[in-house]
Amino acid sequence: MDNREIAKQVIDALGGRENIKSVAHCATRLRVMVIDESKIDKERAENIEKVKGAFFNSGQYQMIFGTGTVNKIYDQVVALGLPSSTKSEMKSEAAKQGNWFQRSVRTFGDVFVPIIPAIVATGLFMGLRGLLGALGMSLPEDLNVYSQILTDTAFIALPALVVWSTFRVFGGNPVIGIVLGFMLISGSLPNAWAVASAGDVKPTIFFGFIPVVGLQGSVLPAFIIGIIGAKFERFVRKYVPEVLDLLVTPFVTLLVMSILGLFVIGPVFHVVENDILLVTDAILALPFGLPGLLIGGVHQVIVVSGVHHIFNLLESQLIAHNGSNPFNAIITAAMTAQGAATVAVGVKTKNPKLKALAFPAALSAFLGITEPAIFGVNLRYRKPFFLSLIAGAIGGATASLLGLAGTGFGITIIPGTLLYLNGQLLPYLFMVAISFVAGFTLTYLFGFEDEDSEIRPNKVETEEISANTNKDEDIIFSPLDGQLLALDQVNDPVFASGAMGKGVAIKPSGNSLYAPLSGRVEVVFETGHAFAITSARGAEVLIHIGIDTVSMAGLGFEPLVSVGQEVKKGDLLARFDSAKIKAAGLEDVTMVVLTNTSDYEEITIVEATELSHGQKLFVAR
Repeated sequence: MDNREIAKQVIDALGGRENIKSVAHCATRLRVMVIDESKIDKERAENIEKVKGAFFNSGQYQMIFGTGTVNKIYDQVVALGLPSSTKSEMKSEAAKQGNWFQRSVRTFGDVFVPIIPAIVATGLFMGLRGLLGALGMSLPEDLNVYSQILTDTAFIALPALVVWSTFRVFGGNPVIGIVLGFMLISGSLPNAWAVASAGDVKPTIFFGFIPVVGLQGSVLPAFIIGIIGAKFERFVRKYVPEVLDLLVTPFVTLLVMSILGLFVIGPVFHVVENDILLVTDAILALPFGLPGLLIGGVHQVIVVSGVHHIFNLLESQLIAHNGSNPFNAIITAAMTAQGAATVAVGVKTKNPKLKALAFPAALSAFLGITEPAIFGVNLRYRKPFFLSLIAGAIGGATASLLGLAGTGFGITIIPGTLLYLNGQLLPYLFMVAISFVAGFTLTYLFGFEDEDSEIRPNKVETEEISANTNKDEDIIFSPLDGQLLALDQVNDPVFASGAMGKGVAIKPSGNSLYAPLSGRVEVVFETGHAFAITSARGAEVLIHIGIDTVSMAGLGFEPLVSVGQEVKKGDLLARFDSAKIKAAGLEDVTMVVLTNTSDYEEITIVEATELSHGQKLFVAR
């Protein structure tokens, strides 16, 4: 299939041109701002040729095509009439999405991500110097001084970099921000590290009672100063005549913020930062590998939530104050396990498309980007993802037990090797091997059966189950018009795991719910979002409209039957309003589950994509 045809399929899967605000791309992904997420045919989008995974995040629907390919697909979708935008414009629009916590964490990422390259480079210099030391090689005095310049400068200037980046993100003048940041580490102030070493260097006492030191290596105070400073600059500029702006605004901003920064914000948040570090160090020092067990087990869940950038602040503080970063090793374990689970899926499956997706996604994970593995493979089949969390906990515990700590942050697994050249390389490789073996073995043995990759609602051919009246089987019919989905694809772990029983999910295209079989109504939830019916032969069927819709307290639901009522297949059970469900931020995907699955030997689900109510859905024998 040529790229133009793929582009057409992408547009159709996204709900058509009228559902697309704008499109942009990065190195690997097509990033699309859509008007209505519910109009995206996600199953279809994920199975378009050359698509290696797709997911909705930060207000964007992101389709992973890979380096080079994404540029060609982008050119074609734009040529077909889609409106384009720059990544910065799209980021601005996406920043409006999500709750306050998600927006706050994205802000952390926006501030710290531009600083990471400098920290990575410095960490590599530290690793190389450590390697020379481990080999017993000493540098001449002049080269030793030069190596200290390479390894120390970024951390000394870190507050200035943080204030600069924060001003940039919050709409201030970044140049004013970096000047203010350098004021915080001025050579006229006592060096914070020299004071902390309990030597002869003492804080400077201002106004007879305020002890002040430079903020070398401080991150949190610089971040707070940057936020307040940027907002204050914008406030001043609003009231200063334009003709005086160049003179007055920088002068007032630097005067006021230097006073606040040095005498109020700096001292207060320096104490807060030290307390956070003490707590962090205490947690990381827990015995028996517990820190790695916990962090390694949950890190990739945090990545899925999109709030993993919150670790950037903590990692930068650890590096600046301790010169080492235990988080990096633990996170590496979690990411290695994720990639290993994807390799196991690729090795075990006979599906050529899944193989072609799994191995590049795993390579991406081993280079430090796990989203293609998570969203393209592991979360789609669920068990590989959850087993990789167990493997990540095992690898993380190994990292903690070995006392591994990187000399920087921002790179992991293969490139992260360079952060462990200071005598830690062999333990690091051992930890990576443990994480890989655990992730691969658990997934290969318990996490993936190849038929999982074949029985997908969008991949099967429509074939009606032949009608029969066998007394040993129960036939359940569709209660809705809509699109058939695999139950394990719904965003509810209880239903997706099969804990409630086997069945299917339906993305409704109408607002009426009909009885899927004849029987007695056993349950009608007060909120009108769920019903249970038992047939004369004992089949127990639960119909649950939407995910977490109990929180709507009945708004948008109109039950039309009551407990104890006898109904026939096709009788109207309820009406519901999908628009109100979506307005509440919820999904209207409806689950139809046989809750007494264990009473049957076999459940055969219809092979179809589009359903009409009354159509045969599955047979229980």
